[in-house]
Formats: sequence, structure tokens, C-alpha cells
Amino acid sequence: MSRLFGSSLTKKIIMAAAGLFLIIFLLVHLGINLLLLSDNPDPFTKAAHFMASNYVVKVFEFILIGGFLIHIIWGLVLQIQNWLARPIRYNRVAQSQTSFWSKYMIYTGIVIGVFLFIHFINFWFIRLGLVEGDHENFYALAQELFKLPVYLVIYLISILILAFHLNHAFQSAFQTFGLNHQTYTPFIKKLGLAYSILVPLAFASIPIIIFFFK
Repeated sequence: MSRLFGSSLTKKIIMAAAGLFLIIFLLVHLGINLLLLSDNPDPFTKAAHFMASNYVVKVFEFILIGGFLIHIIWGLVLQIQNWLARPIRYNRVAQSQTSFWSKYMIYTGIVIGVFLFIHFINFWFIRLGLVEGDHENFYALAQELFKLPVYLVIYLISILILAFHLNHAFQSAFQTFGLNHQTYTPFIKKLGLAYSILVPLAFASIPIIIFFFK
């Protein structure tokens, strides 16, 4: 059992499952964030209050944090194992079937992790009382943050990197589960590409609209 749990394949499966879970969560998070575009703060405030007070959501919150940690930790472990397995760097780099962005998944993941920490400081840590802030008015807090040029630039760069990360992660997760078929794979790749473009684009549109038009 310990060998199975410690195998690279098992780690890849666990990380892929956590990644798909986070991909689904992004859609929920996007739906709530889109409420920020309303001039009426009530819809977003009610949604934020529900997320903060509902006991089922609180349990789901711990599952979500666990998903983030599993995905990050297992990703780092797998990458370190890959580095240790190739200690010698050759002068001539061989042709590889691995895509450009798949080679840099660990780096895009680290950037996203740093942004998530900043995001947690500005919102989740405030709600937990770990950081000072008005936890009763996240609508105003989000509006203020998105009107800051520095935060806007950091947010948009992070979302762009997230898009590249998602494009490979979406396809890679299904391949890890063995869903690699000449009939299904082209559809999965197109679906992953569409998701990695449309979802980050929707996230990016929110601060842009707030910054320039509100």
C-alpha cells in the first residue's frame, strides 16, 4: 500500500483529481465574481455572506484548501523527482514531444501560488480575522483593489499565466486518467483550449471593467 501511495503514477492521479476539482471550482468562483460588475452591491454581498456563514460551504472550503495543497505539494514532489532523475544536463538538447508550456508548469504553478497567497491575504484572511479589514463589505474592498493600477497589472499577469497553466493541465489530467483515445482526445483538447481562454478572459474582464468604467 505504501509503495502504491508513494508511486509517481499515484501522485499524478491524486494531483490530476485535485486539479480537476479546482477547475470546476473556478467556474463557481467566476459566477460570484461576475456579481462585482453590478452597481448594486447586494447580490455579491449576499453571495459572500452565504459563502462565509453556510456550514456546508465551510466544510467545502476546507476541501478546497486541501485540493490546493495537494495539487501544489504533489506537483512540487513530482517535479523534484523528475529533476533528480535527470542530474546530468547534456550540451545537445534532444527533441521532445513535451509541449513548451508543459515544461514550465512548475514555474507557472509557483506564480499562481504566490498570487493565491496575495488573494487570500486580501480576502480569506480578512474573513478569518487574521488580517485587518472590513469583512462585512467585500464588495467595496474588491472595487478598491481593482482600481489600483499595481494590483490590476499583477492580477492580469497572473490570470494570463493561469490560462497557459490551465490549457496544459486540463488535457494532462484526462491523459493521467487514461482517457487518451483518437476519438475523445481531440475533443478534450478543444474543450481544454476553450476553457483556458474563456474562463481566464471572463476573470480578466471584471477588473478591467471596474478600473475603466466604474
